[in-house]
Amino acid sequence: MRAIGVIPARWKASRFEGKVLANLLGKPLIQHVWERAKESRMLDDLIIATDNEEVIKVVEGFGGKAVYTSKDQPSGTDRIAEVINPLEVEVIVNIQGDEPLMHHAIIDSLANTLLEDKTIPMATAVKKIDRIKDVLNPNVVKVVIDKDGYALYFSRSPIPYVRKTDEPQSMLDIHSWFPGHLSEEELRVYYKHIGIYAYTKDFLFTYTNLPKSKLEETEKLEQLRAIENGYKIKTIETEFDTVGVDTPEDLKKAEEILKEQGNKT
Repeated sequence: MRAIGVIPARWKASRFEGKVLANLLGKPLIQHVWERAKESRMLDDLIIATDNEEVIKVVEGFGGKAVYTSKDQPSGTDRIAEVINPLEVEVIVNIQGDEPLMHHAIIDSLANTLLEDKTIPMATAVKKIDRIKDVLNPNVVKVVIDKDGYALYFSRSPIPYVRKTDEPQSMLDIHSWFPGHLSEEELRVYYKHIGIYAYTKDFLFTYTNLPKSKLEETEKLEQLRAIENGYKIKTIETEFDTVGVDTPEDLKKAEEILKEQGNKT
């Protein structure tokens, strides 16, 4: 196989246990993710990797393929590595199990990027930020990109920092002052990281064998492990936004967006 998609679906989520089976417009959340990913033209197979028997039953009930994985896996990436270890495949796309709005075009772009350029070990998606409040939101991960489209750094902080000549001298005043002093042009330097990854099979195992890095632990962003160890991550810009469901409130937000999208079709 050239490319497969794997959707990690862990049952115990710290803020919303069992969210992958939460009801979203009459379907479990994981089914929305699966249906979006099934629209991909690049994936030769699509697997849901879970540590819960009930999730397997539900997935098989709507026609999906599910594989049981160890409950001890520390991350979704490790869960994916367990699934693909015996498979002959070039590229793996890590599709988050709590992203019901993930567009298939993002999946296809990432898979195609790695299949066309064998020198790229890992790729991810980014989108221009168009709301100032997202710049300061630590749950919206920002990324700075070099001239060739590779990520220089990911952070929960506003990066790059737009320096102003009239800014406050005290950092205590920066957050109340900063949003109101960003012009539309200055806002264009900000990119949001969309949490989907593609890796070559070789690099996936290289990555999972790397020790957790200091930056990864500090920002709680696992992709920093690759950068801190000297590996490059190619970024692919997309116009499609996503909503990660981490809380019941996020689930309501996803429901509103899906209803709005349905009304437009």
